[in-house]
Amino acid sequence: MELHTKSAKEATSIKVNNSKSPSYSNAKEKEIVYIETLMHHFKGNVGSGMFALGDAFKNAGLMLGPPLTIILGVICIHAQHILVLDVWGIKLDLHYHMAVVLIPIMLSTWIRNLKFLVPLSSLANLLIITGYIATIYIMCHDLPPISERRYVANWDMIPLFFGTVIYSFEGITLVLPLKKEMKKPKNFDKPLGVLNVGMVIVGAMFVALGFLSYLKYGDKIEGSVTLNLEPKADTLPQCIKLAISLSILLTYALQFYVPIAIMWPEFQNYFGPCRWPVAGEIMFRSSMCFITFILAEAIPHLGLFISLVGAVSSTALALIFPPIIEIVICWQNATLDKAVVAKDVCILLIGILGCATGTYESVTQIVNAFTKSG
Repeated sequence: MELHTKSAKEATSIKVNNSKSPSYSNAKEKEIVYIETLMHHFKGNVGSGMFALGDAFKNAGLMLGPPLTIILGVICIHAQHILVLDVWGIKLDLHYHMAVVLIPIMLSTWIRNLKFLVPLSSLANLLIITGYIATIYIMCHDLPPISERRYVANWDMIPLFFGTVIYSFEGITLVLPLKKEMKKPKNFDKPLGVLNVGMVIVGAMFVALGFLSYLKYGDKIEGSVTLNLEPKADTLPQCIKLAISLSILLTYALQFYVPIAIMWPEFQNYFGPCRWPVAGEIMFRSSMCFITFILAEAIPHLGLFISLVGAVSSTALALIFPPIIEIVICWQNATLDKAVVAKDVCILLIGILGCATGTYESVTQIVNAFTKSG
C-alpha cells in the first residue's frame, strides 16, 4: 500500500507543479482550508445540469431513477477517490447579452489563485442553493399521486438517463487541483473529508430534485425544470432563473482554473519567461476567455457540440481514466489483484457504454439539427 501511495504521489507531480509562476506556487498564505475547499468542490459539482435531472428521471422512472442516480454517484465518488489516490426585463439580442456577460466573466478569470476564488464560489453556492430551495418550494404544491408516473421507464431510455446524470456530476476535473491547494491535503479524501461530504450532499440534492421534478411534471418535463415553472410572468420563477444564471456566471473562473493551470506553464516554457509575469498571465487568461466567446458566437448549434464534447470527455474523466490509471499503477507496483481488476473493468465498461450511447445520441441530434436548418 505504501508503494502504491508513493507511486501515486510521484505520478501527480505534473508539469504544473514545476512552474515558477507565482499563481501556482504552494505558498502557505495561498493554501485553502477544509471549508474553502468544500465550497469549491460543491460549486464544481452543482450547476445547471442538476435542473435537467427531472428529464433524466422521466427516462428512468420514479422507482428506478433514485437508486440508479445513487449508484452512478457512488461510482463517480469512487472514481474520484481513485484519481486522488493514483494521481494526486429589457429584451436584447442574444449576441448583445453575450457581449455584456463577457466583461464580468473576463474580469473573474483574472483571479489567479483558488483561495481568492472562495468568495465567488460562496456567492455562487448561495445563489444556486436559493434557486434550488425555491424550485423545490414551487414544485411541492399540488403534487400528483406517485401512481400517475412510470415506476420504471423503457430500457431504451436508460442511456439518456445515464448521460444526463453523468453530466450533472461535473466536478471531477477540480479534484486534484483542490487537494493540491489545501493546507491539509489529507482532509480531502479521508472518510469525512471534502470529497465524501461534498458528494453526499450533492447526491442527495440530485435525487430529491430529479424525483420531485418528474413527479410534478411527468412527461411534460423540459430539458431544465426551470422552463416548467409557471406562470412565466411570476416574480419567483424569474428570480430563480436569474439566481441560477448568476451562479453559473460566477462558476466560470473556477472551471477556468484547471485548463489555465495546464496551459500557462507550457506557454511560458515554449515562448520563454515573461518580463512581467503577472501582466503576461492576465493577458493570456483574457485571450483564452475571448477565444471561448468567439467560439460561442461563431459555431451554430453550439449546445449540441457541447453535449458531444461532454459525452466524450466527461465520461472519460469520470469513469474511464481513473480505473485505467489504477490498473496501470497497481501493475507497476505488483499490487494488482483480481478484485481490483474486476472492479475497475466493471467501472470501465459502464464508462465505455455511457460514452458510446451519449456520443451516438449527440451526433444524431447534431445531424438532425443541421438537416432541419439546411
